[in-house]
Amino acid sequence: DFISITLSPEEVVGAGGYNNSKAWRRRSCWRKWKQLSRLQRSVILFLFAFLAVCGVISYTSMGEPWKSVTNKSLDDQRTEPEIPGLKLANPAVLPAPQKADANLGNYPELSPQKLPKPPYVRRGPSNLQIKPSRRDVRLKTRHDSSRVVEEVVQADKEEKTEKSVISWRGAVIEPDQSTEPPSIKIKEPEKPSSVEAEDQKEPVPINERQMAVIEAFRHAWKGYKDFAWGHDELKPLSKSYSEWFGLGLTLIDALDTMWILGLKEEFEEARKWVANDLVFDKNVDVNLFESTIRILGGLLSTYHLSGDSLFLEKAKDIGNRLMPAFKTPSKIPYSDVNIGRGTAHPPRWTSDSTVAEVTSIQLEFRELSRLTGDEKFQKAVDEVMKHVHTLSGKNDGLVPMFINTNSGQFTHLGVYTLGARADSYYEYLLKQWIQGGKKENELLEDYMRAIEGVKKHLLQRSQPKKLTFVGELAHGHFSAKMDHLVCFLPGTLALGAHNGLTADHMKLAEALIETCYQMYAQVETGLSPEIVHFNLHAQKGHKDVEIKPADRHNLLRPETVESLFYMYRFTGDKKYQDWGWEILQNFNKYTRVPTGGYTSINNVQNPSNPEPRDKMESFFLGETLKYMFLLFSDDIDLINLDKYVFNTEAHPLPIWVPA
Repeated sequence: DFISITLSPEEVVGAGGYNNSKAWRRRSCWRKWKQLSRLQRSVILFLFAFLAVCGVISYTSMGEPWKSVTNKSLDDQRTEPEIPGLKLANPAVLPAPQKADANLGNYPELSPQKLPKPPYVRRGPSNLQIKPSRRDVRLKTRHDSSRVVEEVVQADKEEKTEKSVISWRGAVIEPDQSTEPPSIKIKEPEKPSSVEAEDQKEPVPINERQMAVIEAFRHAWKGYKDFAWGHDELKPLSKSYSEWFGLGLTLIDALDTMWILGLKEEFEEARKWVANDLVFDKNVDVNLFESTIRILGGLLSTYHLSGDSLFLEKAKDIGNRLMPAFKTPSKIPYSDVNIGRGTAHPPRWTSDSTVAEVTSIQLEFRELSRLTGDEKFQKAVDEVMKHVHTLSGKNDGLVPMFINTNSGQFTHLGVYTLGARADSYYEYLLKQWIQGGKKENELLEDYMRAIEGVKKHLLQRSQPKKLTFVGELAHGHFSAKMDHLVCFLPGTLALGAHNGLTADHMKLAEALIETCYQMYAQVETGLSPEIVHFNLHAQKGHKDVEIKPADRHNLLRPETVESLFYMYRFTGDKKYQDWGWEILQNFNKYTRVPTGGYTSINNVQNPSNPEPRDKMESFFLGETLKYMFLLFSDDIDLINLDKYVFNTEAHPLPIWVPA
């Protein structure tokens, strides 16, 4: 009944018995798989296929975020080290919005430039933009590949380079850059994204005083729109207009003011006129200086604020049409240009140009070169400054009022003033130095020497209040005459002190702005005359300020308000806002025309009849109300003075940041 079989261990293994080998396990799994029903196998296969599809989808969706994170880390590694600049002697400070437990003595530090949009008024159709030059954009791709290596080398050089020191009678500056003039060939840095700028801090709401400025602007704009649209200047009393160049001066001068004030509807309406009706191909003579600071400056500023290329194209057009003015034997430009014919000439009565006019067009032409990549604009105006730098006839840095376009020499020697015909020469020395990144030392030296000359020859104190004022010097004889135009000087001095110049410039600025305010406060209407004379000796019943009948007109000028803006921005002292508020109220009381617009007046000493002149200068909208609005703002980033420099018509242009 039984059969006995004996097998060796080798035969058992060879017959396929269990031995825990990989082959045996594979055959065992396969047998189990075959033992499953067809339905069970189908379900398992479906699950595997479903998981595979989900894996593919997850990979594609997660790939981009991982890639952006990786790129961001690489960009962070490529970020250039901060280039140390001049230490600010007077950092810009403004009071923070008040809280119940706020410490009135604490002020916020400067933050990067932005134009925040307050909840009440939106400042323009889009975000403020600082535009790089077109050539910079074309060169960007070519330079990117070598950027990291260049930055490492540059950083190493900066660590090894010893700082050079410029010293001028108490001012010690330690620039980290070379002494060569800025080249338009240098690649400009790209603007941070508007989103990043908006995220930096909360917008500062517009306050009641700023709203009053907006109302004043709208009232002035109503008169211009109703009675002078597209013409140069409004005559508000006769409800008509006057022409100077026939180029819509008031409209162009006011473009960036509307943007800053947030008047979007008015801005868009003005833009349409610029696009459709502003034509420079006209047989008309224009003044080189006035058309540069008002038209070219206004178009460039509006381009930077709005980012609209229309304004840059118009700026290039007028810039090219003004270039014939520089075709003189001395390279000192003629005063007048026919922008249609392409010819230029001096005034009919002389071959001289005023020093202020030929040395106060540089900011605009230099910026035009930077934006277009065409060096001819900057070359022309730089030659003028280099030539004036070498001229004899100066008196401790002070320059005469006239210069001959044929010989290139100063004329009418011996007369020195910071008023008409010379004023903005001194202003543009400092502002060109700032615009160019504080590299052009000749400009700084001329500025510092000139301020020392002012202290030595033109500075006096009045009686009885001992007001510090700037007079005039004529052939060794001092005159206690001071133009309202000179009230640009406190703001300029404060700007220099903020940019690292000697602190006594700020002390002088504080004294001079007090004087400029008194030129308003000591007058019956609370408005300054065009020219005042100061009493040098105490006389019973006499004030510090004396006004001659020929000088008692007021043209709605901006210089005092301009300096009040700088002083408040750099000190945070509320009294400067209060002084500006007084001035605005007096403009409304004595110069406002009910049907629209504001008018110059002939007699600031007669409150009952200030004798309106029936003319609203374009600079009232382009400068006076703009500086008023900025003065009343507690937002230091609303046209940040570490990012922008104003031309002499209050049009902000960007400061060139080293590449």
